[in-house]
Amino acid sequence: MPQMAPMSWLILFTVFCMTLMVVSSINYYLYTPLIEKTTQEMKTTKKMNWKW
Repeated sequence: MPQMAPMSWLILFTVFCMTLMVVSSINYYLYTPLIEKTTQEMKTTKKMNWKW
């Protein structure tokens, strides 16, 4: 099995880094938090009136 040249290792490292960054950014921008559920849950909860 032939050994890889150092330049090939550098190219391989950059490809893996770029792939990681692209996948991470896609994952970050595709995530949508469920804000609607939390607001609906807050509306349905019973309000407590504290009388001191």
